[in-house]
Amino acid sequence: MQRLFTNSKNISESVITITETDQINHLKNALRLKVGDKIAICDDKGFEYLSKIDKLSKELIVFVIEVKKRALSSKQYQFTVACAIPKQSKMDEIIDKLTQLGVYKIIPLLTERVVVKLDKSKERLRLERWRKVALSAAGQSQRSTLPLIDPVKSLPEVLVESNKFGLKLIPTLSGVRKSLVEVFAKSRSNNMLFFIGPEGDFTDQEVRSAIEAGCIPITLGDLVLRVDTAAIAVASFISLYQVSG
Repeated sequence: MQRLFTNSKNISESVITITETDQINHLKNALRLKVGDKIAICDDKGFEYLSKIDKLSKELIVFVIEVKKRALSSKQYQFTVACAIPKQSKMDEIIDKLTQLGVYKIIPLLTERVVVKLDKSKERLRLERWRKVALSAAGQSQRSTLPLIDPVKSLPEVLVESNKFGLKLIPTLSGVRKSLVEVFAKSRSNNMLFFIGPEGDFTDQEVRSAIEAGCIPITLGDLVLRVDTAAIAVASFISLYQVSG
């Protein structure tokens, strides 16, 4: 069954009203849905609604709710990625791909070598856009839950909050490191945090701070990966790990 995500503000006790133009176009033109068709709609509070189209026009689509239930994630593990913000619009692509790969939470990360500088206004606008990207990708990949997209945080802020994770990994290009295979052969956790550094890597002091906070330094191989490639490679590995583990 097709799945759509929407904000809970669009949902009343018995109906769901969609007025967003991009979603209307997707449902009408891409999925070619008609009055009477059924679809699963998920909201930002973790609920799923089996719904039937009651009205359909260019301006809105109204669904009648038939069944409401708590959405259950098919993922056994909660995997969080704290990713350094790259240049241009690559963070949009990173969030899109990480959403498709089942990441539980994404933290846009500021480190010493991050080139992108955002004031509070730009941070707010970027966060709104990133959450829209995640919304679209979640619908496309038919996830049952939306990934959480945190506001932009600094590395020290994330490290202070990192004690709630059972396994914390930080890739770096130098020093004593383990491979992902080594780590997962010895360590198992259903709540993991993975850092992705900026172009130029984390600084030595940042790595030391992460290790002091309980992070394990790892290598992603002999090649130096771009930020977006590293994030997707790691999420793909974890996704495979979840299936085979």
